[in-house]
Amino acid sequence: MATVSIVMGSDSDMKVMSKAAEILDSFGIGSEMRIISAHREPDVFFEYARSAKDRGIKVIIAGAGMAAHLPGMFAAIFPLPVIGVPMHTTSLGGRDSLYSIVQMPSGIPVATVAIDGAKNAALLALRILAVGDDELLAKLEKYSQEMKAEVEAKDARLAKVGYKEYSK
Repeated sequence: MATVSIVMGSDSDMKVMSKAAEILDSFGIGSEMRIISAHREPDVFFEYARSAKDRGIKVIIAGAGMAAHLPGMFAAIFPLPVIGVPMHTTSLGGRDSLYSIVQMPSGIPVATVAIDGAKNAALLALRILAVGDDELLAKLEKYSQEMKAEVEAKDARLAKVGYKEYSK
């Protein structure tokens, strides 16, 4: 059963947003992925947003570019956490998306990650879910320890061989 919904307004966002699904899968968290346009198919969008909680969705990760209305629209309807992923755009490099998502009006919060930051969006969703799940929290702590070990191994290699040999 899906616990996290990953939604994007266009299939051009799939390459980025699939990273969220990969992270959730690696932690054993069920997700569903949809392409829904709040602008081009508002009836479908509203039905999906209104039914998400009843279908067991606990967190929505919404990726959007340019005007980036999708995360904010979800946050206006869905009563649980929404995480916005601003997508890189050719016109402004994603800053347009970032500003649109992060500057929500008071009372309509959207957690926002970096431009194309779907992996971090998934990790944030996992942290939200881990508040009530000790097993998931233990997996996240293990993940953090693994990242620390990777950095330590790279540092040890650098110390051993030096910059010139390491960069080859």
